Amino acid sequence: MKKWSYIIMLLGLCIILYPTVNNWLDDRAQAQLLEKAETESQKPLDLTRVSSESAVPDYEKISNLLDEGDEDSTDALDADSLQDGEVLGVIRYDKLNIKLPIVEGATKENMKSAAVHVTGTGLAGMEDSNMAVAAHRAHKTGRLFNRLGEAKVGDTIEIDQGGQKYTYEVDKIHIVEPTEVWVLNPTEGETALTLITCDPLVNPTHRLIVHAILKN
Repeated sequence: MKKWSYIIMLLGLCIILYPTVNNWLDDRAQAQLLEKAETESQKPLDLTRVSSESAVPDYEKISNLLDEGDEDSTDALDADSLQDGEVLGVIRYDKLNIKLPIVEGATKENMKSAAVHVTGTGLAGMEDSNMAVAAHRAHKTGRLFNRLGEAKVGDTIEIDQGGQKYTYEVDKIHIVEPTEVWVLNPTEGETALTLITCDPLVNPTHRLIVHAILKN
């Protein structure tokens, strides 16, 4: 009888500790990936490798993952394009204490520890482009895009990429339906950055969009 009591207690302890251990493992993986991203962000990046395909399919995968769906498939990309899991740089939003690696591709594994670049959108510094970056609005305070709801017009966001630092200023904040893909569209004459996460934090039904423009 004592043996079964100990087993039940051990199982209960494991259940209680699982979220803490899981968060610790995710934070550790994020720190390791961030260290790699900070190194990679100093290397030149060939902007011609940006996919010319529509960004909508990748956005739809990301949207499903933001709702904690199970989709985790990747489409074959041209060998000359950016590849799934490729580290592109670092995003810094100092006011919200956000500092994350940016990787290519909408997969569950990528989004556990990083912000992901929406394949088919531009990269930092590309003229007449809109670089779209998405991340989970994790329940743990300060993790991933958890604090993005605190964003304000006028805030600055930095992207370290290809050995350069690009500074953007937030000009618009929207709450939109998950199907509103117009948020990915570039505007002629603008070099833009769009951050995407779920809204609200619990039982999300919409998307929080933070749009920013490259400062001269």
